[in-house]
Amino acid sequence: MKHKLILIAALFGALAVILGALGAHQLKTMLSASSLEAFDKGVRYQMYHALLLLIIAMLYKPSVAKEIKLIAIFIVVGICLFSFSVYLLSTQSITHINFSFLGPITPLGGLSMISAWVLLAVKSKKICTD
Repeated sequence: MKHKLILIAALFGALAVILGALGAHQLKTMLSASSLEAFDKGVRYQMYHALLLLIIAMLYKPSVAKEIKLIAIFIVVGICLFSFSVYLLSTQSITHINFSFLGPITPLGGLSMISAWVLLAVKSKKICTD
């Protein structure tokens, strides 16, 4: 499980760097300032949570496998719902696809990210005990 979490964290981290570069170089001239700012927020939150996923992977041990797995699920769901919906919503002007139906999905991703952090806090004593 530890290897799988590190792999997922690395892929999300690499994708965040790629999308950040895309936003800074390519999309800069194609999107409005507010859309570019939203896109950047999606990238930042994705990177923060890729790093959190890496941290919890390093805390993994069999005795806390359930707790780590649940936190990881909240992180992955949060990234997918929050960051990916923000990417699609903020690039509507260049894709010409109406992604407005995703608007209500974005806060659910944020809630999932918050849930990961709260669960980490609640389970921290168990996770950090040898």
